[in-house]
Amino acid sequence: MEADQSSLAPFKVAAYSEPRHFSIPDCLVQFGDRQYEDIMAAGMKKLSNTFVWILMGMLIIGLAGFGAVNFTGSVSSVAVVGDQEVSVDDYARELQREQRALEAQTGQRIPIAQMTALGMDRVVLGRLIAIAALDQESSDLGLSIGDQNLFDEISRIPAFQDGTGAFNRDTYQYALDNIGLTEAAFEADLRRESARTLVQGAIMAGTEMPDTLRDTLTSYVGARRSFDWLTVSKDSVALTAVEPSEDQLRAFYDANIDQFTLPRTKVITYAALRPDALVDEIEIDDAALEKLFNDRSAEYQVPERRLVERLVFADRDAADSAKAQLDINGTTFDALVADRGLSLQDVDLGDVTMGDLGSAGQDVFAAQVGDVVGPLDSDLGPALFRINGRLEARVTSLEDVKDELRAELATDRARRLIETRAEEINDMLAGGATLEELIDEPGMELGKVDWHSGSTDGIAAYDGFRQAASAVTAEDFPEVAFLEDGSLFAIRLDEELDPRPEPFADAQDKLRTAWQTKRLQDALKAEAERLADMLRNGEDLPEGIELTSETGLTRAAYIDAAPQQLMARVFDLAEGEVAVVSDDTATVVVRLTETLPVADTPEMAALAEAMGTQLDQALAQALFEAFVQDAQTRAAPRIDPQALNAVQANFQ
Repeated sequence: MEADQSSLAPFKVAAYSEPRHFSIPDCLVQFGDRQYEDIMAAGMKKLSNTFVWILMGMLIIGLAGFGAVNFTGSVSSVAVVGDQEVSVDDYARELQREQRALEAQTGQRIPIAQMTALGMDRVVLGRLIAIAALDQESSDLGLSIGDQNLFDEISRIPAFQDGTGAFNRDTYQYALDNIGLTEAAFEADLRRESARTLVQGAIMAGTEMPDTLRDTLTSYVGARRSFDWLTVSKDSVALTAVEPSEDQLRAFYDANIDQFTLPRTKVITYAALRPDALVDEIEIDDAALEKLFNDRSAEYQVPERRLVERLVFADRDAADSAKAQLDINGTTFDALVADRGLSLQDVDLGDVTMGDLGSAGQDVFAAQVGDVVGPLDSDLGPALFRINGRLEARVTSLEDVKDELRAELATDRARRLIETRAEEINDMLAGGATLEELIDEPGMELGKVDWHSGSTDGIAAYDGFRQAASAVTAEDFPEVAFLEDGSLFAIRLDEELDPRPEPFADAQDKLRTAWQTKRLQDALKAEAERLADMLRNGEDLPEGIELTSETGLTRAAYIDAAPQQLMARVFDLAEGEVAVVSDDTATVVVRLTETLPVADTPEMAALAEAMGTQLDQALAQALFEAFVQDAQTRAAPRIDPQALNAVQANFQ
């Protein structure tokens, strides 16, 4: 299947019999991701990019087809798959690549122990073994793109071309040297990628799911219904005020205990030092207030402004002509703008001061709102100006904002003071001081909170506290952290409580509210059933109650102020059938009036086509995954646990 070597006149393909395996992930880690990716992406431009993504989707089954079998010999590889090896370097560099990806995603350092705990070492190994199994399959099938095709691929890579766009042998060698890759290794990688893509194409090409499934799904998604419905509101039911007895509350409590079950809770003691606690101790002199006020003069001393549009002309004669037409009502400013091929947005200057308009400022500011003045000189030439609004000057004195500025400066200094005390407080905690002992520090507060994932009261309203509370364990020692407002805090987990019923005595307010809500819902449902019976019997509805009609809605339709499950219930009904649909937000009566087929529209045709394509791709991917799993089984991968442990032990 190889091309004649003599056809490669100016270019000799290097042999790839070197024992060293140098995979694509090697280069990405060791020699720079961007440069190597550019070269390989160009070289594989016509090859399928879905191959890698399919392998990523097979990670769950990646290790299913082989056992962990010891073997003796060289430690240059961590696994042997048929005649293919997964080298130690490949495995280490792929681990490092995965580590980089995780660290970029989380923003934290991920040590090898944590990667192992997450199972990422097996993910990496499974991925490499799956690729090696495909390489073995390609080798067994004798697949190769041939030397001429390989040369064609390489010669199309821009990094290997000269200024004229032609392949350059020296440029090719220089580019590979820059990323530390030999010609033999690069060409072998390209051959293997090509062979794997040929296998992928042979399995996936032309795979089609039967049209029956596509049509069935399209009919389900595109089916339509027409129906009438009405909402039963609380105003339509008469409920007298009733206070439940203790027996009624107890019965409701027992029957709905899930509503009164407290979530898993952490009992947390915290110490906090907030800026507000120190503000009163901080003196702010008048000079600091005046400086801050002057720094914000643009905010406090706002001059008079106008909302202005400006239409610029090429010369004075054109501007005079346009103004004359406006004066005799021969045109409008909007029409003049449109005649120039512009929009009002193009000529809008926004709100401007007199100084912003230069020599035209005085005339513009003397005009009334709605006037068009000009022609006046502008930095772009003679122009007409339309005044759309007037904004009065706003002058704020120091006395008006003195208290506000003093509080701001004091709070800012309090935050800086807290930052300077943080290290001292942290040292105290590290030295064995308890949170209770920190209460002697000026401004420090001590508190206790029963925290769970839904807590938002008090200090639990801060994201910083919630994150710390979620992560804290009984083994953790208190240490200083900061809240979003600059407050300092430290926490200690005292106890962790399992989900448990809230005591009956403590749940009285919540219990009474829930009981009254249930009573109202029952009354709404009873009224809805009464109205539904009237519709079923063909009776006229009471005066003031009208049905709303909907036509040709699909399952995905959304109706505001209706129960979420309304559309699902509608599609369960037969024509003429009436039902009551209720949830915590609304109670409605619905009657199905018409069952309609899928609409014959371009949108539905496009949906059917897209669904068919997606189903074909899903089938092709499933077949390819099955093929790769079978290839792994037949290749009988053998793992060297000692080599794996050695790589992980030396992993940085």
